[in-house]
Amino acid sequence: MRISVAILMMFVGQIFFGQNVVLNKVVKTHANSDRILYKINPETVNSEYLAEIEVQGFSDDDVKIFGMVYKKAKEVGANAFSYQPFETVDGGVQKFDAMHYKLNLYYVAPDDFPKENNTVYLIASPFRKQTIAINKENIIFEPRTYTKRELSSGEIYTVSTKKLLGSSIKLSAQENQPVQYFQFSAFSVNSNPYGTAGINLKSGDITKLERSYAEFLTTIYQFRE
Repeated sequence: MRISVAILMMFVGQIFFGQNVVLNKVVKTHANSDRILYKINPETVNSEYLAEIEVQGFSDDDVKIFGMVYKKAKEVGANAFSYQPFETVDGGVQKFDAMHYKLNLYYVAPDDFPKENNTVYLIASPFRKQTIAINKENIIFEPRTYTKRELSSGEIYTVSTKKLLGSSIKLSAQENQPVQYFQFSAFSVNSNPYGTAGINLKSGDITKLERSYAEFLTTIYQFRE
């Protein structure tokens, strides 16, 4: 059986390049110097639609892929994004596929971004299952999943990796405390390809993430209660 050169080159390209990020369409651009790229719900947030990004193929290097998405977003002046599911033939929407997905890009005025004060997102490692203790509750995090918790006034939350010489953090509600994001990992990521600090603080194997990168992870990872 013969295979055409075009198909063969496409297959080879996927092996070597893994994942491709392209601007599918650009409706307009916006001139701004924002270095943020936050996730929004365009149905509830006053936003200006700019463009669409398509991500093709899978890579487990989430920092690198977000850097590619971030770069494309800044080409059109976007500071916000949303996930755009593919439609099915019967008019429904397809389940998220990490091999192929689309993101819509927007410009949002700084004061129009919603606030999630005293909310904490806990994000799993992309590579391995872990048991994490949140106060006295043990939770098994499958790879590429996340959950969130609301911090209540007067209560201290302890999050621990439950390992010898492992890490733990204590969280508590504060007045007007912005949303926080933490990821569990067994490795250190030192480089940051997309402009602003993607990883700000390392405490053993609990990492505090910058919001833009974290909200990208909560888009491509699966939510769990």
